[in-house]
Amino acid sequence: MDPLIILLVGMVVVVGGILFFRLHAFLALIAGALVVAVLTPSAALERYAVDQLSAGKMTESEAGAFPKKSVGSQLAGKFGETAGKVGILIAMASIIGKCLLASGAADRIVRSALALVGVKRAGLAFLGSGFVLSIPVFFDTVFYLLIPLGKAMALRNAKKYGFYIMAIVAGGTMAHSLVPPTPGPLLVAAELDIGIGKMMLAGGLLGIVTAAVGYGYAKWSTNRWPIPLRDSPEAPLAELEQQAECDEKQLPPFVWSILPIALPVLLIAGAALTKLESVGSALAPMAGVLGFVGDKNVALILSALVALTLLARFGGNSRAGWTSAVQQALASGGIIIAITSAGGAFGGMLQQSGIAERIRDLAPTTQALWTLPMAFGVTALVRAAQGSATVAMITAVGILGSLGDPAQLGMDPIYLALAIGCGSKPFAWMNDSGFWTISRMSGMTERETLRSFSATLTVMGFAGLAVVMVVASIKPLW
Repeated sequence: MDPLIILLVGMVVVVGGILFFRLHAFLALIAGALVVAVLTPSAALERYAVDQLSAGKMTESEAGAFPKKSVGSQLAGKFGETAGKVGILIAMASIIGKCLLASGAADRIVRSALALVGVKRAGLAFLGSGFVLSIPVFFDTVFYLLIPLGKAMALRNAKKYGFYIMAIVAGGTMAHSLVPPTPGPLLVAAELDIGIGKMMLAGGLLGIVTAAVGYGYAKWSTNRWPIPLRDSPEAPLAELEQQAECDEKQLPPFVWSILPIALPVLLIAGAALTKLESVGSALAPMAGVLGFVGDKNVALILSALVALTLLARFGGNSRAGWTSAVQQALASGGIIIAITSAGGAFGGMLQQSGIAERIRDLAPTTQALWTLPMAFGVTALVRAAQGSATVAMITAVGILGSLGDPAQLGMDPIYLALAIGCGSKPFAWMNDSGFWTISRMSGMTERETLRSFSATLTVMGFAGLAVVMVVASIKPLW
């Protein structure tokens, strides 16, 4: 069977399961992976095994036995492989995020940003805070945290209310799709064999650029179509004012607050520096230590321990409350690990079908850059169809993951990862849970949400693709 038909059937199962049968994303992805595995002919499995043998990823005995494996074994193998890559990272990120919120550290970061730039530049504070906090914390949670401060600021200047809301969105959504350890970019980096430090650096730089574009669009659009400050049942103004006016003396210091976010970045960057010829000799005495603590899993574990210390020291919780916070974080993280691993299984089954080679056959052979808009378009299509940016990224890298070899791609796979991340932004509408979260908590109508939230994300996504294509054409290899 043609791999394109297998791909189409698999996407129909996943998207249709989520949209029409209201299946949980985990079940839809597992069902899609199972269908793809059943439809893949043995000849395709044999070709896949030969390719893996040539790449040194299988031994001769493994390659010979692979086509004879049962569908269940293939599915479980890819599921476990993905969980091994991202499971610890997602669990630790969930603990860090929960501790930042429960201890008041996230609130301290926002207030410090406001104090730094001043009330007149509150939009910049919301942009930066949303970006930083969305690295370890899921975007919906960040929005819950920042909406009280946005409404409180708007009570002083109601004309800028919509601008404040969109500044939060512009910062938070880009980090969510570009900077690990959030699940989408984390899995994309793992599937394309990109170091997490490299993905954090490249995603952070592109995220800053695209967030700035979103900030500019938000300022223009809210000046043209002002959004009035309204009360809403989900976020009453009186309750939000009380939350925003919490005594700062109860919050942890800024250095403690930012440490769980900054620590893994510094440790992973330190380990990466030891591998550079220019500075590696100077860091040689510390190479062993930096190599250990700079491992992505160890770095996130250490950061989670710091976050737990922060919660114990400043959270004011009893031991039972402290334990409850960790249990809630792991329960939330467990769901994300399951979805991400199911997505990895779906992608793995697609790769075994030979979809990457089929796509290459249809594409221009003289221009490597064609891959980037194609990756962007596939991700945007899945995002528009089923609503979740994370599921869109997982699905897209499953389809295109085999194209990540630099020799075949003609450029560093980091550009492919960034194009997928940007493709998860456009065309957010009513099937996106984030659409309704922002609409209801901000008090915006559906039309206002489409014109502000959806348009801002779309502008940022296309701007990001343009930047990636320009940089990739100038410097194809890092």
